[in-house]
Amino acid sequence: MPGVIPVASGGIHVWHMPALTEIFGDDSVLQFGGGTLGHPWGNAPGAAANRVALEACVQAHNEGRDLAREACEVWKAIKFEFEPVDTID
Repeated sequence: MPGVIPVASGGIHVWHMPALTEIFGDDSVLQFGGGTLGHPWGNAPGAAANRVALEACVQAHNEGRDLAREACEVWKAIKFEFEPVDTID
């Protein structure tokens, strides 16, 4: 429909980016709330992570890469080794 843009919102975060770009391409609105604010290093790193992930996924989608298949290999290499900033004193 002319004049309509798809919107994804509600519970989305950076790990949803490959699926969102596969579904919507690069012409959509992605509304990240808690997925940005809940980043372990704070709001600004959360926003930066979303932006970097979006640009990487759009580029990969435009190159015709299969991110769903590649994601399995990425998950094998991920290490969650960070010091949380929101600990209870």
